[in-house]
Amino acid sequence: MSKTRLTGGEWSVYECLWEESPLTLAQIRKRCSARTGQALSTVETVVSRMEKKGLFRVEQGPRAKLFYPLIERSEAVREETRSFIDRIFGGSPLSLVNSMVEGQLSDQELDELYDLLKSEREKRHG
Repeated sequence: MSKTRLTGGEWSVYECLWEESPLTLAQIRKRCSARTGQALSTVETVVSRMEKKGLFRVEQGPRAKLFYPLIERSEAVREETRSFIDRIFGGSPLSLVNSMVEGQLSDQELDELYDLLKSEREKRHG
């Protein structure tokens, strides 16, 4: 899938599909409306736009169309994170980490971050 940033409404629809898929339009409307408080018609409009953008794999089920996500959650998170880092931190992940570390993390969170960074380095360098 090409790099596609999801809008807030699209993200909500995808959250429902990442939890369980496939879903019918009626199931998506009900779940997203319950989650976000949006009107059923608003959710339906978002789904319709997403379908036109090609953000789903759609199959005809026995009674209704079935919607499958085309974007993995991890891919969407990476893309959103990259966009955030580019916008807010001038493209520097280190600036993001520095901002988080300066008085914001507990000792336990710092230890976990340190272990995560060590583990990543070991993966890269064996």
